[in-house]
Amino acid sequence: MSEITGVTFPMPKSLMPRFFEEGKTVFIKPATVFKELKPGVKLVFYQSHEDTGYAGEATIKRIIIGDDPLAFFETFGDAVFLTREEAEAYVTSQERWQGVRVRKGEGRKRPWMALELEGIRKYDSVKKPERFVPVGGRHLRG
Repeated sequence: MSEITGVTFPMPKSLMPRFFEEGKTVFIKPATVFKELKPGVKLVFYQSHEDTGYAGEATIKRIIIGDDPLAFFETFGDAVFLTREEAEAYVTSQERWQGVRVRKGEGRKRPWMALELEGIRKYDSVKKPERFVPVGGRHLRG
């Protein structure tokens, strides 16, 4: 199996300018496909909802895993691409969609991850991926 050279996660097109134009440098989400990630690998921005495809890339500088996504705002402040209110709303919506067993207190809380990025660059044109990018993201291999 080839080496993991990066990771990609879908993100609505409407949020892309936060990285490319507004200078945000921290991507947060529930922790998925992260166990093999390490600083130095690429994060490829997959633009979802409209004009889908790879829209740009960055190098992962640091990875932090934590239980409370709001704690990332204490660490990174305004560098986080979501607002605190958007993150709170996302957490609330995730809790509402948990399975029955989780609601009865048998489930476990999924950790969150923060990817601190550097060298963010937008592609000249959106590139179509060879394979589908699921909501949980997927590794890129070189």
